[in-house]
Amino acid sequence: MRWDDLKVFLAVARLNSLSNAGRALKMDPATVGRRVQRLEDDLSARLFNKSPQGYGLTDAGQRLMQHANMVEQSILAAKAEVSGQSNVLSGSIRVGAPDGSANYLLPQVCAEIIDENPGLEVQLVALPRVFNLSKREADMAVTVSPPQAGRLTVQRITDYHLHLAATQEYLFSHPPIKTKADLKKHRMIGYINDLIFDKELDYMGDAGRDLHPELTSNSFSVQLNWAQRGAGVCIVHDFAIPTFPHLQKILMDEVSLTRSFYLIRHKDDQRVERLNRFAEIFAKKIRAEVQRLEALT
Repeated sequence: MRWDDLKVFLAVARLNSLSNAGRALKMDPATVGRRVQRLEDDLSARLFNKSPQGYGLTDAGQRLMQHANMVEQSILAAKAEVSGQSNVLSGSIRVGAPDGSANYLLPQVCAEIIDENPGLEVQLVALPRVFNLSKREADMAVTVSPPQAGRLTVQRITDYHLHLAATQEYLFSHPPIKTKADLKKHRMIGYINDLIFDKELDYMGDAGRDLHPELTSNSFSVQLNWAQRGAGVCIVHDFAIPTFPHLQKILMDEVSLTRSFYLIRHKDDQRVERLNRFAEIFAKKIRAEVQRLEALT
């Protein structure tokens, strides 16, 4: 079994296709396919099932994935140790996050880290779903609730707060909102109920069970764009409000939500010092940025 073949196997498993893996590895897709076939022949096992959705791991592929990940991390750690760069932040690190934090909190955090570490590349992946770290969709992920299963480490980063908000123009041209009952006279903006991928995103459930949003999206960024264009009332992260000065918080005493951010990593990555250092700096800067932005609202 060759490391070069394992590296190809990991790319196909993570990217779900020969062409995507080929682009990532700068390799012809046909060569990727031959490498996968060679590895399957060496192991006398089928590693992938091909479907319209792409290449999915078989049971044998799932078992190999665990060992291939450990081999990869051992090689990366060895390279860093031998080169004397185990404490240097360089190379590429991919972070997954929900689109709210990915759009209005993490860009400035990542940019600051890059300013301090010119040899580092940070890839920020914003998706309205849970990331699969076992498939190495990301090196680490920011989430709004801790996972309940998997070989993962969980670090609580910080609390953050959310409030109802609307533009000043909307509030001026619509009936006054003095109590939560008044919200029934207003257009609400929120998540598509059956596409809420984490219970912590069920803001309307906490704000009031009788509130039924009329404008809904699985993306918080879409919701916020509606709100800042005066389309209605939305539950907004306090850290996002400074980006949109026309938004005004309302009913702050009646509707005030608190959530938490968590940093999720694969357990095997605890041996990789550069990821440990990045995680420590990343979490610290997130805490500071949430505190700074919330103080502005």
